[in-house]
Amino acid sequence: MSFEPQPNRPEVTPSDDAGQAEALQDDHRRILAEIGKRIIGQDEVVDLVMMTLLVGGNSLLVGVPGLAKTLLVQTVAEALDLDFSRIQFTPDLMPSDITGTDLVQQDPDTGRRELVFVNGPVFANMVLADEINRTPPKTQAALLEAMQERRVTVQGKTYPLPSPFFVFATQNPIELEGTYPLPEAQLDRFTFEIVLDYLPEDDELAVVQATTSNANPTLTPAISAAALLAYQRLVRRVPIAVEVSRHALALVRATRPGTEQATDFANRWLSYGASVRAAQFLVLGGKARALTRGRAHVGFEDVRALVRPVLRHRLLRNFHAESERVSVDDIIDQLLEAVPVPTADR
Repeated sequence: MSFEPQPNRPEVTPSDDAGQAEALQDDHRRILAEIGKRIIGQDEVVDLVMMTLLVGGNSLLVGVPGLAKTLLVQTVAEALDLDFSRIQFTPDLMPSDITGTDLVQQDPDTGRRELVFVNGPVFANMVLADEINRTPPKTQAALLEAMQERRVTVQGKTYPLPSPFFVFATQNPIELEGTYPLPEAQLDRFTFEIVLDYLPEDDELAVVQATTSNANPTLTPAISAAALLAYQRLVRRVPIAVEVSRHALALVRATRPGTEQATDFANRWLSYGASVRAAQFLVLGGKARALTRGRAHVGFEDVRALVRPVLRHRLLRNFHAESERVSVDDIIDQLLEAVPVPTADR
């Protein structure tokens, strides 16, 4: 791997970055090997989860029951030696059940009673918000500050969360009774929407055989939390050409109905397009993708490969799209055709 200057790319990064990038690739392979001890198949899903960690983001896992969404997050936390916490979202869950609350406790020495803050389950490195759409928006909103600011505020006092900090939420797309839609403000804070589908037959057979035996593979932590934080900083130092960043922005701006850059189908089928966070995550995710594939700069292919997971949950369809049965993925397919990779003559 080389961090030498490239045409139309920023100048060289610090001299030790090349060695750190090679270490990241080695550690990335070790992490995948550890995860593979329990998770069979789902290579693209695991890849997106790893990119979520490298950019310091949060992701939404969408899939029918039984596809190992919870097991995947638990396994990743164990492979990276991260403190893990699972919150089962239910209709009666309260915000304080997530963030923690002040409790009256008596000092054994003085006998005085005072308010003491007791941490909630959000105080962990990796938080699994299981079936996040089964709790009302008021409780869902308890995660907003945590996901964006990496802190929580209770009774006017602010408490920092552990570092690194990630939220992975799960959602069942087929069971809608007793569920609440996630607010757009919260959806926008998820880096990717990661869709899990059924495995190929051979992989599914391997899962059945592995889970119906006495096998219980033990994982060995591949890296430390400190190393992960260092890799997050490395990702942000990866150079990217202005043309590639501009292409990421063009893809995002083309989704905003009523604007000059909007495509015809965005005006017809979308109520709202993607925010600036979408462009940020296309670039950051592209940097992480390039590094894990042994490249020291971001290409157009890195950005375009992440368009679906970045935009799926950020495009709000209107009545016309729903009545014509046009899915978000259909719109993204047209977007990729309408905004092609720039060429030398354009």
